[in-house]
Amino acid sequence: QVRLEDSGGGSVQAGGTLRLSCVASGYIFNDKCVAWFRQAPGKERERVASIYNEDRGTRYEDSVKGRFTVSQDNAQNTVYLQMNSLKPEDTAKYYCATRNIAREICLTERVPDFRYWSQGTQVTVSS
Repeated sequence: QVRLEDSGGGSVQAGGTLRLSCVASGYIFNDKCVAWFRQAPGKERERVASIYNEDRGTRYEDSVKGRFTVSQDNAQNTVYLQMNSLKPEDTAKYYCATRNIAREICLTERVPDFRYWSQGTQVTVSS
């Protein structure tokens, strides 16, 4: 049984930092695509960052580029999202998701369907 457990959300002031973690059980992140998504109330879910197998590529959406960093530790079977210089518009529930797809599909502009999802962790940024 595959389970993704995310954590690290919280409430911070604008300019603050948070680090989200996504740990998999019953599943190995190695050679898999892992992405972070977020969804704010009344808005569509959007992908913010993707990573393929630690050092084989990442992708960021323009809204977070230069502020967020996605990383992967295969030894810990964990993917992280380091969020710096947070803005009120970053407020959302954040989810990690994963799927066994090729690197090229993982990192393309078109968002692929993901099979496994975490339960989500809330990030709230106040001005």
